[in-house]
Amino acid sequence: MTETAQIATFPEYGLLRLRTLVRLRWLAVIGQSLAVIIVLFPLGYKLPLSACLALIAVSAWLNVFLSLRWPGSQRISSRAAGVLLGYDVLQLAALLYLTGGLENPFTLLFLVPVTVSATSLPLKWTAALGALALACATLLAFRHLPLPWPDSLNFSLPPVYLAGTWAAIVSATIFSAIYARRIAEEARQMSSALQATELVLAREQRLSALDGLAAAAAHELGTPLATIALVAKELKHELPATSAHREDIDLLISQAARCRVILTRLAKPEEISDDMYQQVGLEAMLEDMIAPLRGPDIHIGVDAAPSVAKSASPAPVFRRNPAITYGLGNLLENAVDFAVNRVDVEARWSPTQVKLTVSDDGPGFEQTIFDRLGDPFVTTRPGYGDAARLDESGHEGMGLGLFIAKTLLERSGASVSLTNRKFPLKGAMISISWPRASVDVGKSA
Repeated sequence: MTETAQIATFPEYGLLRLRTLVRLRWLAVIGQSLAVIIVLFPLGYKLPLSACLALIAVSAWLNVFLSLRWPGSQRISSRAAGVLLGYDVLQLAALLYLTGGLENPFTLLFLVPVTVSATSLPLKWTAALGALALACATLLAFRHLPLPWPDSLNFSLPPVYLAGTWAAIVSATIFSAIYARRIAEEARQMSSALQATELVLAREQRLSALDGLAAAAAHELGTPLATIALVAKELKHELPATSAHREDIDLLISQAARCRVILTRLAKPEEISDDMYQQVGLEAMLEDMIAPLRGPDIHIGVDAAPSVAKSASPAPVFRRNPAITYGLGNLLENAVDFAVNRVDVEARWSPTQVKLTVSDDGPGFEQTIFDRLGDPFVTTRPGYGDAARLDESGHEGMGLGLFIAKTLLERSGASVSLTNRKFPLKGAMISISWPRASVDVGKSA
């Protein structure tokens, strides 16, 4: 299993800490208490004080119980969070019943539990809480105690206004829930995708770190190899000149000397020819990536030439970069996977720019997801984790390959664009363009 396949889309359970819900409820308790006190004393409006304070006290004691029973840092299950938020909806509905029902302007607070659920709980709990809030708002439109108001004034809202208030609450609840859930989902998806990208980069860095391990191994092997060479020379001096083993000893000494030369190079990689090991021409780099992908079913054509023949600009030379290697390799693999018969790779360069184009003759990018191409978890392959949608080859699309490739290439200074080929041609086309000065380390730079 690859590193990217180890990253799930995003967790739906255990997102909320108990401390978060307790603190939100304490804010509700303080706000409700202040509202009751202000209405009763400074304004002098009558309301069922004992019943209101009893409902507020229940929330306060619930918070005390939760704080004493479980640590605040504990992450609670979706079911427990949904039940607690459902209690908040019912407690608010009971307070509104005592204080005017839908005529009370604080009915907008029904949005709070639903919005919290939309950002952190599965869809079924958000839908259930939204339905509960809307049902309570509907009941409060018909059944409630009078709104606290001076006795000398006969205050009554017309039914049309109440209907408008109900419609506003319904619209605001639905809109807020959808918007909050979408934003939270995109944030979680981006976090998971970036985590997968970091795993890929860590793997590439581990491969690069092999140079350091080789240097350490060369240092450790130097002493026993010197001992072998010394013992071999001593044995050669002790053997008679006519001994049949002298040729074997000479071979052992020469091979030991050769090993020491190789270990010296490994121990001091900076002394190795930079042109041979650290730099690679554009055409050679493309050939290295394409060679493993060639097969009898797909023809891969490569066309590399200067953008303007008259300029005779020499081919660019890249420094070996794991990010570029992985990104381009991923795009080439995708093109081969979706191609019917042919994949074309075109490389063009000028004194100021290096541009690569990868195109195939497959179905191309779907128009329904075209605007989201390059975002995490967007794929035309069978869905990640959905065994029923696997194709015949068993390939499972996670929707991270293009995102990771695009991210890595952009980190190297490239600009990446994705389009479909112009009619009547079919297939997808990906263009990668670098400022030549940012990637060309050859003499032509």
